[in-house]
Amino acid sequence: MSTRSRTAAPSKTAHSAGFTLVEILVVLVIIGTILSVAFLSFGLLGDDRSVEREARRIAALIDLVTDEAMLQGRDFGLEVLDGGYRFVELDPLVDQWFEVTGDDLMAAKTLEEGTEFELFIEDHRVLLQAEAKETERKEEDGRRDLTDDYLPHILILSSGDVTPFELRIQRDIDRSEVVLTMSLAGELEIITGDEDEI
Repeated sequence: MSTRSRTAAPSKTAHSAGFTLVEILVVLVIIGTILSVAFLSFGLLGDDRSVEREARRIAALIDLVTDEAMLQGRDFGLEVLDGGYRFVELDPLVDQWFEVTGDDLMAAKTLEEGTEFELFIEDHRVLLQAEAKETERKEEDGRRDLTDDYLPHILILSSGDVTPFELRIQRDIDRSEVVLTMSLAGELEIITGDEDEI
């Protein structure tokens, strides 16, 4: 009599068939976290160079307006607001400042949302307004009240002189900052977080 030993065939269990639901969920959570971090870094922070680009645009406009002031013998000014700026022009006949009209380069500009200015003149911080001051020409009897006199923050004169200033451009979301300075010698300088540039 021969006895044969029977070996049981290995049974397939559900565990070895594939991934469990918990494993799939963990992978999905990891992928979702990575994607959300990537979208936040591109979407919310936006272009890391936008603050620097704005500083360069303002510097170029100041250079352009300075050249125009000297060539045409006109005096201009720059009014800085919380979230924007505009150029104004001195009318020598009435000795008053008025908003520049008909020139797109000198038209009022606004900053991106979440970006704001801080202005320092002679090391004193200037309190900036949210809206531009009214500079409309008024048809009156010609008399002026000294309390109505308006003077822009930064003067750009026909002599080529520009009021020395320090303008900080700050973005709230990541606290990035670029500083635009005008020295007493009339040199514009852009100071970024990494390096200084002229």
